[in-house]
Amino acid sequence: MPWQLSSQIPINPIHAAVGRTGKVLFFGGSGNDPSQTAYDNSPEGVRLWDPNTGTFTTPKIPRDVNGNPIDIFCGGHSFRPDGRLLVAGGTLQYDPFRGITDTFLFDFTGNNGNGSWSKVSSMNKGRWYPTVLTLGNGQVLVLTGLDVNGSLARNPEIYSAFSGWGIFTQRTTSLALYAHLILLSSGKIFYTGAQMGPNNGVSPCILTLPANFNEAIAEQAVSGLEASEYGNQAASILLPPAQDQKVMIIGGGQSGTGLTTNRVNIIDFNASTPTYKAAASLKNPRMHHTAVILPDRTVFVCNGSKGEENIEKSTLPAEIYNPATNTWTAVETPIVNGRVYHSVAVLLPDGRVVVAGGNPQRGTYENRIEIYSPAYISQTRPKISSAPTLANYNTKITIQTNVPATNIKWVHIIRPMAPTHGLDTEQRLVDLPITYRSGNSLTVQITNNRNLVMPGYYMLFVVNNNNVPSVANWIQIMPS
Repeated sequence: MPWQLSSQIPINPIHAAVGRTGKVLFFGGSGNDPSQTAYDNSPEGVRLWDPNTGTFTTPKIPRDVNGNPIDIFCGGHSFRPDGRLLVAGGTLQYDPFRGITDTFLFDFTGNNGNGSWSKVSSMNKGRWYPTVLTLGNGQVLVLTGLDVNGSLARNPEIYSAFSGWGIFTQRTTSLALYAHLILLSSGKIFYTGAQMGPNNGVSPCILTLPANFNEAIAEQAVSGLEASEYGNQAASILLPPAQDQKVMIIGGGQSGTGLTTNRVNIIDFNASTPTYKAAASLKNPRMHHTAVILPDRTVFVCNGSKGEENIEKSTLPAEIYNPATNTWTAVETPIVNGRVYHSVAVLLPDGRVVVAGGNPQRGTYENRIEIYSPAYISQTRPKISSAPTLANYNTKITIQTNVPATNIKWVHIIRPMAPTHGLDTEQRLVDLPITYRSGNSLTVQITNNRNLVMPGYYMLFVVNNNNVPSVANWIQIMPS
């Protein structure tokens, strides 16, 4: 069976991230349950899960001055170059919601591989539902979110490991909560038109960061997005390979109506005038879904519902998009239905997809973890016999495989996922051009573009001529 039930998780897994150890971090803080905000006699709202054993550890969240865990519910996150996950913001107050200024790092290797949290310098603004994006220089951009007063935080900030947080003095337009941002190879940033809730009247646009914090971030609108009012918890993805610079927006809902769309649009940033254009539509309209890049260079879409948080409309087959043919194929329907709001999905290094969560109403969440095995899992797969664990930009590396090099079609790296609320600013598949083949040996080229490959850890795959991928090796791409 392609879908298999795995562990039962004792927290609401609203946030997920795949670490360089292969373990998956799930966390939800208070987990959309205001009665848990004091953490009185309640479990920690975080678990580190080992997919090989199905076991959990409980890394303790840093405490506030009263000794209570700080509530990381609905923060934002992205990876640092050293493989640690930076988590910015969270929940200061429920109903109305207000955001915290706290910032954390999660180390997957800490505490003997059981994971550990540390607190770093706080942001200048509180952030609830912020967008966090790792830049090509390894620094981290955060924007939007609700501040400590419940107002929209329109002054972006940048985190540096050396100087902490710096804040822009000039505000952006009213970019929405959890605005979907993708770093382009030019160093510019694309807001795709997807977000949590309404778009606040802001169209998809290209953001250009200035050199100084006292200058404004330039915003250039792009046109062509169909059903632009249906961006609520759509999915956005940089199509593989990343060198093609094509961004896809998939499905979504109209905020406040419960209506969903099967609209799929693609914009090509290698074109002279980038404009959204229609692509093949989803077979089923949906929102609350997650898009996952598979190592065979297709896109897997799962979770969600035809009717917002309506479980009765959530019995949907997963779908796979093939960029080479612009076609969607419906695949097997998951065992678990009802993965709507607060559901997640992530790619494992072995090529399987882990699916978790679903929180249709407060006090109720889906605790069963499910794993999807694409068709290539059951096929004869190539193997990486040896490969470096560290590579510098603009260099060549050699990979040994168990099959003749002529049988290998692609070599590429995939950045590990860190999704929440359908947003993932991390994942991308970058082609490593094969420059030489000999026997079972491949030589491939690492790009010199840090905006294409942000510094950090990646899953390295080889793929044979039948589009069957290997299990991944981890490799860190860093400046020399």
